[in-house]
Amino acid sequence: MDGDLIKQPKYTPLTGYPEYPEQEMLVRARSVEGMLSTRRTIREFSDRAVPREIIEACIAAAGTAPSGANHQPWHFVAISNPQLKREIRIAAEAEEKAFYEGKASEEWLEALTPLGTDTNKPFLETAPWLIAVFAQRRGGVRAGMDKKNYYVTESVGIATGMLITALHSAGLGTLTHTPAPMNFLRDICGRPKDEKPFVLMVVGYPDKAAQVPEHALIKKTLADISTFEE
Repeated sequence: MDGDLIKQPKYTPLTGYPEYPEQEMLVRARSVEGMLSTRRTIREFSDRAVPREIIEACIAAAGTAPSGANHQPWHFVAISNPQLKREIRIAAEAEEKAFYEGKASEEWLEALTPLGTDTNKPFLETAPWLIAVFAQRRGGVRAGMDKKNYYVTESVGIATGMLITALHSAGLGTLTHTPAPMNFLRDICGRPKDEKPFVLMVVGYPDKAAQVPEHALIKKTLADISTFEE
């Protein structure tokens, strides 16, 4: 009978929670807003090296994200190997060619036109780091477990957002690259079949001549994106 009972959760006191005066809270919130308002998706990267320790710290920050049942259903593969980056570029450009030449609707292509994107992806080799983010269908709260994961897409999406924030905070440029399908990433990175490629993050310093399309500078206002019911 006891074996059929749900195990009761154990709790530990909350520690390390910072509480600030309200004015300082506002200053901190606006500081983060200001920092993130300078973030731009870039496609022109410098080949300048970025130390592995910086990438490790940013991935560790992403790994603190909340997740369904705390299963942490993500895996990050950080790639600086030139041969692997070359393989990824070839496979990604093949997928992009199929996308632009048939898979994408006219409406979708029209939406992309102001961004100036095409099938050529040199940044996949130029940037010093690529981070392939994988979503795990099975896992658990500890490494090596084999349980069903929950809210996988939501959890990995949050972790990816935190990764972008950490990278930008460190002074690095990023591009969220999502050629579809991305199964080639699983093969090139040697990941198991039950992991789904979620996004390919291109990471590095912006090229000195980097530009961003004016279309990308348009951001909705706070009034556009929020409603307060008080």
